[in-house]
Amino acid sequence: MAVMELDRLTLAAGERLLGLDLGEKTIGLALSDRLLTVATPMQTLKRGKFAADAARLDIIISEHGVGGLVVGLPLNMDGSDGPSAQSARAFGRNWAAHCAIPLMFWDERLSTLAVTRTLLDADASRKRRDEVVDKMAAAYILQGALERLRNIKPSSA
Repeated sequence: MAVMELDRLTLAAGERLLGLDLGEKTIGLALSDRLLTVATPMQTLKRGKFAADAARLDIIISEHGVGGLVVGLPLNMDGSDGPSAQSARAFGRNWAAHCAIPLMFWDERLSTLAVTRTLLDADASRKRRDEVVDKMAAAYILQGALERLRNIKPSSA
């Protein structure tokens, strides 16, 4: 399965979306509800080689009834691809060769900054911010995609 556009996504009834915030050292994960309305931060995985990361994601996908992935695409502010966006696109290509579950990218510019500000406003300690920022950024990315889906398919819920 190739990388898809969000408006072309077709999920079976009750399937969820899994949001991914790909970092150099970690992958933040967030999971949608079955109605595709709310994204919830899930966990943060230590990043390894693609095969190991994909195997862990396969287990999570199976356990939670996931029908698609939403991967944050960290574009530069001018919309161009930098090294992080190129890395995310490489992950997408590898995923498409690995699994039939569709993957779509979501522009994640400023998502980590927005989450960090929220955590600072909540007076979270540096240690706590470090523990949760990746999975919260994944939820921020996934929530944006869910809101877009709701606008594309208003009668799908």
